[in-house]
Amino acid sequence: MSNLFVDVSQRFINRALVALLTICTCIFLLGIPPAYASLTDDRFDGNVFALYGGNSSLVNPKFNITQSLERHKPVIIVLYVEDSRDSKAFASTISQIQSFYANELTFITYNVDAIIPGVKVTPENPGYYYQGVVPQTIILDGDGKVTLNAKGVIPFEKIDDNLREVFNLLPRAESVKLKRRQLNEVNTELIPVKTK
Repeated sequence: MSNLFVDVSQRFINRALVALLTICTCIFLLGIPPAYASLTDDRFDGNVFALYGGNSSLVNPKFNITQSLERHKPVIIVLYVEDSRDSKAFASTISQIQSFYANELTFITYNVDAIIPGVKVTPENPGYYYQGVVPQTIILDGDGKVTLNAKGVIPFEKIDDNLREVFNLLPRAESVKLKRRQLNEVNTELIPVKTK
């Protein structure tokens, strides 16, 4: 009886080892590449705001343009594509803007791949503002007037200056000075400069 148990156990172990060796060989021969996410290429890695902005809350807006304007709430529209190095780089800037203006501004991120060619859209649709370049940033005041329409990767300061005008805030020169601090290879944060 004990010899039968040893034989069955030995056969099971041998089969498991053969199966494991087969799986490892297949993986090696198929050359399954490791997963890479890179800020410096135009390869699809996933949602740019979740990966590179560290902020997946920017993906699905709480309100659309019409709902925001009915509440007289300004809107920032960011048009992007997920396989664009410029969109990846810009995601961190938009995340920083949200950290300052999240309660007062509606953030609408819109993947331009969702635009259907030949379909006429109205100003209530983010695709209406698309001008063929990503990223593109549009700011609408509470009445729906465009106050900023900028193409490409623009600095935090340009967006902030425009929002200061929209919200009637002090100009940057008269408010607390901020400096950038690197958090990691992708994200920075703005912190107040200590004055003596």
